[in-house]
Amino acid sequence: MAYELYYWDGIQGRGEFVRLALEEAGADYIDITRQPGRGTGAMFDIMKSDSEPHIPFAPPFLKDGDLIVPHVANILFYLGPKLGLAPKDEGLRHVVNGLQLTVTDFVAEVHDTHHPIDMSLFYEDQKQEAKARSAAFIRDRIPKFLGYFERVLRQNPKGPNHLVGDALTYVDLSLFQVIEGLSYAFPRAMTNRKAAYPAQLALHDAVARRPNIARYLASPRRLAFNEEGIFRHYPELDSAG
Repeated sequence: MAYELYYWDGIQGRGEFVRLALEEAGADYIDITRQPGRGTGAMFDIMKSDSEPHIPFAPPFLKDGDLIVPHVANILFYLGPKLGLAPKDEGLRHVVNGLQLTVTDFVAEVHDTHHPIDMSLFYEDQKQEAKARSAAFIRDRIPKFLGYFERVLRQNPKGPNHLVGDALTYVDLSLFQVIEGLSYAFPRAMTNRKAAYPAQLALHDAVARRPNIARYLASPRRLAFNEEGIFRHYPELDSAG
């Protein structure tokens, strides 16, 4: 039975971290809201259900048969062993999960660069505050998070090709997506900073070359970044840092 992924149609967003794992593994899955006749209505049918015993708070969530698994890190923790994208060692699986949760924190801060006050307001209604938040994010938070991931790669006992162990895990794919998204949202800032993170750039490039990922990136299934998702490019928010 195919996995069912529920996320907003038209954006990569948080759902993309799950898609990358499914695509890398060649898993059979259905992107439900992108199916003709389904759309986001199918997603809200589950979220607003008054009979489903385990309703998710928000997308993305994954259905595997009758089981509903919400939250990106939780979904990937569930899928990782099934897709061959998690260490065999149980302890290391929790290390990978911890790194994925750190990615989750980072992505939340990325979102707050363009919506620093109120998620219900348009970006244009909080532009000045977004400029201040983005300047601080570029100055302080990008180097804090990317500096941490660079250290993790450099200090991996199995070598710097992966964040954990000597084989690809789902958090490697997630870090690839973070680098992709930051490069889209803050191209000037990232151009000036990339040289400080050689291990992450090498990992990013290696992931992009993986056959299944390369095919996915070239396919219509890979939605383009846009100003409706998590990673948004507003030139006025980008700076050399």
